Amino acid sequence: MRMDEQPRTTWIERRPTDRPAAQPAYRSRRPDLRLGTYSHRVDRAATDTADRLAVRYTVRTTTAEYTLVLNAPGWFGHKGLGDALRDAVAELRAVDLTYGPSRPESLVSRLRRGEISPESYPPLADLVDRCAAMRAATDGWFDAWAVPGGFDPGGLLGGWAVERAAARLRAAGVHDYAVLTGADLVVRGHAAHGGPWRVAVHHPTDGRRPPLVLEMTAGAVGTSGVSGRHGHVVDPHTGEPADQLAAATVVGPDLAVADAYATALYAAGRAGLSWFRAGSDYRALLADRRR
Repeated sequence: MRMDEQPRTTWIERRPTDRPAAQPAYRSRRPDLRLGTYSHRVDRAATDTADRLAVRYTVRTTTAEYTLVLNAPGWFGHKGLGDALRDAVAELRAVDLTYGPSRPESLVSRLRRGEISPESYPPLADLVDRCAAMRAATDGWFDAWAVPGGFDPGGLLGGWAVERAAARLRAAGVHDYAVLTGADLVVRGHAAHGGPWRVAVHHPTDGRRPPLVLEMTAGAVGTSGVSGRHGHVVDPHTGEPADQLAAATVVGPDLAVADAYATALYAAGRAGLSWFRAGSDYRALLADRRR
């Protein structure tokens, strides 16, 4: 799997009257993963089969809850899968401890106080560079510097953590996985049933609407506006809480970027849809106005 592979998705809106056509044996109509409201859900239990191993694990840090769903060929072995899982979980915990803006001794907090420069630590430099790139890409609507207290990468830090954990999985030889946090996820490869990951994206404020179902073998979904915390996204131009949209969802290759786009779109409102031009690697799935 190439690191620059683009997300392969099919956007399907199921209605109660839909009749599913005949499908290959691996293609169940049931979703494997669900996103929306205030949480995520894994619909299929991860179980071993004669030739495949599967595992599901949930870990909570001080800032987020993550669920990892992994599957691998039988020859990979339980030990190999367990080692890969532990490595990915360790990365999630390390990002929380090392970069969390709420931790006084984190690198982000030390950067805010002027005690270190971004170049002191290559991962910190990468985080700062990503924030600067997203500020430029969103006409300043994603601005990690336009928040009380100074630099705060929170709008993409969770996605960055997930991508770093996913890189650990690939380095360990696991190429079929999903990592979820809140209403965000990254997937690669195939689900345990052998087909693409089927991701049901539920409307965050209207439970009566049927979900959008994405079939994905590579890509990420980032959402802003479903944390349940009013004012969690600030308009960087006014300093006031953003209130134009109820939620914004973006799909693309990298979760840190998709998260940042979703945060910016939530702040900018539907005017931000102009960022997703034809041929862009990222596209907006949802930009729902506040009622």
